[in-house]
Amino acid sequence: MSITVSKPYEVAGTETIITDEALQFIEELHNKFAGTRDELLENRKSAQAQAAEAGTMDFPAETADVRNGDWTVAEQPASLADRRVEVTGPPAPAKMAINALNSGAKVWLACLEDALSPSWRNLIDGQKNLYEASRGTLEFTSPEGKEYTLRDDITLPVMVIRPRGWHLPEKHIEVNGAPAVASLVDFGLHFFHNAKVLAEKGIGPYYYLAKLEHYKEARLWNEIFSFAEEKLGIPHGTVRATVLIETIPAAFQMDEILYELRDHASGLNAGRWDYLFSLIKYFRASGSEFVLPDRAQVGMTQPFMRAYTELLVKTCHKREAFAMGGMAAFIPNRREPEVTAKAMEKVREDKSREANDGYDGSWVAHPDLVDLCSEVFTEVLGENPNQISRKRDDVEVTAADLLNVGAAEGEVTEQGVRTNLYVAVYYTAIWLSGNGAVAIHNLMEDAATAEISRSQVWQWIHNGTTTADTGTQITTGLVDKLLAEEVERLRGDINDDDAFSKYFEPAAGIVRDLVLDTENYQDFLTLPAYEILN
Repeated sequence: MSITVSKPYEVAGTETIITDEALQFIEELHNKFAGTRDELLENRKSAQAQAAEAGTMDFPAETADVRNGDWTVAEQPASLADRRVEVTGPPAPAKMAINALNSGAKVWLACLEDALSPSWRNLIDGQKNLYEASRGTLEFTSPEGKEYTLRDDITLPVMVIRPRGWHLPEKHIEVNGAPAVASLVDFGLHFFHNAKVLAEKGIGPYYYLAKLEHYKEARLWNEIFSFAEEKLGIPHGTVRATVLIETIPAAFQMDEILYELRDHASGLNAGRWDYLFSLIKYFRASGSEFVLPDRAQVGMTQPFMRAYTELLVKTCHKREAFAMGGMAAFIPNRREPEVTAKAMEKVREDKSREANDGYDGSWVAHPDLVDLCSEVFTEVLGENPNQISRKRDDVEVTAADLLNVGAAEGEVTEQGVRTNLYVAVYYTAIWLSGNGAVAIHNLMEDAATAEISRSQVWQWIHNGTTTADTGTQITTGLVDKLLAEEVERLRGDINDDDAFSKYFEPAAGIVRDLVLDTENYQDFLTLPAYEILN
């Protein structure tokens, strides 16, 4: 085989996951599909450059027949008919996986992407936990002796796995002398070990697809699914995929993405934070009309966000697919009941808006929010498992509506700059320490919030934006000064004994390089961070 693994058995459980047969399967995936993936990543660069120069974007002319056609995706499997509440989180450590599976949610989004720092240990632990969860044997005993096991008094959530995006490498596995494609590693290991087990139970294998930027990227996934099903002798169409519409070009290609995946499609999801990150990335240098206010002020009721979310519902239901709502990132804090009560009301408002807009379900980041989300959606759904029959023919969205950032209400403030720098450094430090999802000020943060935070600062500098509260122009000098102050504030907020405090300096260095280089823009924070992980 032309596939190699670095230090394959240094993590307990590796021998279960990294087998010769599994590696052969991954190698076959690479030999057949990695070249197309490389071409599609190159196409992203030209598409971004074209959009930036034009300062606009439109629905693809060449696929008008698809958008206007009378077609639907394949009938949904019974195990995915009810998705009113989905709890998200990484599949490692085992304690978090078990808590998610015991939460009472209908679906567990097991995230190998934004919520998991891709160290070798996390990759193996995550795959091992998914292996055991698929067989109902997952358990864990803490160092203090507390035992965690799967509940037998409820129907456990259906697992939907989110592999890493097309852009990420997996440096611990090499194929033909180059780092493996992380998407193919994540999918390949999970599918090879668990597809037959899940298919026999009628509960999978199911996937969430992250950060797609073109319908041809969905086509590639569809070809991979068909190949994998045939290779392992699983009926065509057993795999089902939900695509996160979390990039601005994907918002203009929802019909096309579902069409390419139609035998394997389950639905689309409104990935709100990554969507804002993508919008900034594509139009970061296209003028002040694309400058967003402080991140905290860009809610889902902003006109351009309403256009995106309502178009998603209309598109999905027209094609008999699920429309899944965005993340409720709040983490209840039992020590601050007043803060928790106010935040829970905001979560209720958010989920109520989604349910009344026609969404079939939504995400929560913490098991304590499962009951609230389920209650809100049940008030709208009643005894129905979903509301796909609600077609939203009243919705009309144009390209201009999707790009109407100038109508967004809010201001850019120095406090907003500070908050972005604080969160970006804090999260990056935690990511470098091996943790991909963490609570910061009662919010569950993952890579998406760090990405939008550092991208906003870059855009504000590039456009010479002036803060509303201090009347100061945002420059590299000002940001460098504020970054140093926020790192010191972090040191005051976080105990130096914490395992990740030693990562503040390298994290600050990454963020500094990303936001102060106004001539260049790094597409993903996790790429330079991955170079120093482990």
